[in-house]
Amino acid sequence: MSTIFFSLLLTFLSCVQSQIILTQKVAETGRPGGTLTLTCKTSGFNLGNDWMQWIRQVPGQGLEWLLEYKSSSSNNYAPGVKARFTASKDTSNNIFALEMKNLKIEDTAIYYCAKRWANDGQTGLPDDKLIFGSGTKMDVVPRQKSIVKPKLSAFYPPKSSSKDAVQAAVCLASDFFPKDISLQLAFGDKPKANVTRPSVLKPDE
Repeated sequence: MSTIFFSLLLTFLSCVQSQIILTQKVAETGRPGGTLTLTCKTSGFNLGNDWMQWIRQVPGQGLEWLLEYKSSSSNNYAPGVKARFTASKDTSNNIFALEMKNLKIEDTAIYYCAKRWANDGQTGLPDDKLIFGSGTKMDVVPRQKSIVKPKLSAFYPPKSSSKDAVQAAVCLASDFFPKDISLQLAFGDKPKANVTRPSVLKPDE
């Protein structure tokens, strides 16, 4: 899988922040195999005329460039995400969006929308500087199964006339989740016994 990594110098100037604003949600959650759309609300410039970018940072790694986008006919994508990620613009609402399909656990990252700064001779910023949004922390989390109470079945031994006979009662717990269980057993007037047993099944069963 080919990815493009690069480091960027993030320049934060009050004059820039007061003019160009890129607003993102703080956090989003997706499911493996699912679809999720991230949004970036823009102001202070004409979204329809400008190139925009999506960049992400996987935990513990550097910045990873995903794509640059001006329109449906003018865009460039990193090869590793081209088949699953699609950028778009809603110019009537000034929103730059990223739709991600067939999500994977490794898509967990902080996603930044960014705009290339066009030097107008007033700020002194070179053309290769990017203005970043605040970033959206996106976690891809497996769907949790619902808790299911166990079905309990008790099996008692036949009565024996022998005082020395060893007898055992059996309690069967089935069809429950999670697959670890704690049982409390009581035998007549004898003290109760707590029994904890891990699942005998494999984690994925």
